[in-house]
Amino acid sequence: MIVEMVRRVREVVVFLMLAVFSKAAALRPPYWPRGGGASCSHCLSWRLAVEVNNVEPWRTVPAQCFSCIGAYITGGQYEHDLRFVVDQIMSYTEAIPVAGDGMDAWILDVDDTCISNVDYYRQKRRYGCEPYDAAAFKSWAMEGQCPAIQSVVALFEKLIGSGFKVFLVTGRDEETFGQITADNLHREGFVGYERLILRSAAYSGRNAVEFKTEMRRRLVEQGYRIWGNVGDQWSDLQGQFVGNRTFKLPNPMYFVP
Repeated sequence: MIVEMVRRVREVVVFLMLAVFSKAAALRPPYWPRGGGASCSHCLSWRLAVEVNNVEPWRTVPAQCFSCIGAYITGGQYEHDLRFVVDQIMSYTEAIPVAGDGMDAWILDVDDTCISNVDYYRQKRRYGCEPYDAAAFKSWAMEGQCPAIQSVVALFEKLIGSGFKVFLVTGRDEETFGQITADNLHREGFVGYERLILRSAAYSGRNAVEFKTEMRRRLVEQGYRIWGNVGDQWSDLQGQFVGNRTFKLPNPMYFVP
């Protein structure tokens, strides 16, 4: 009798332990690498704080977050987050009364908004754990092989098809990257935008907020109504003349002041 009770108690304990373990595994994000433990909990919190602009300025991804950020980028959650934000933008655009006078405008950033540098940051910068290297990035960008972010291509096509004028505004140097960037964008499906605006020599040394504010100011003074502004950096969306709404795409790999 006592032996049977002990056996049943053991079975119940084992069952409860299995249930708790299974629940914990189910709650773990699908992109969370095995063995992540507390270190990945910290990195998930760090990534959230980065995306809501509570960790500015920062120079590199914390070294202990290499595997967790890499898993986030390549494990599917990054793509899901991109699509989720783009879906919100799509919904917003459907409610905009396009006037048909050619002055309803949207602004899109280029790097890691329209085209992706994930391959570069994976291969050369350990997902942002290594500091920015201007020469290395120039070499990468001059290849002109940045792939499109497909959800943003779909957004771009919807904007063009709905009658908006789309301006692509980037901090890339105009003299160095102008033609290669235009060719890269065209090859990846960004065809029909109103203008590609790059940083001219006159704005060398100006930070991104100042440069992009000035470019938007000029568009507003020309009569354009900026309905939306999309970028992966907060500096794409800060300053003046930002538009009716701004949309931040995820990017935990680097920070542009």
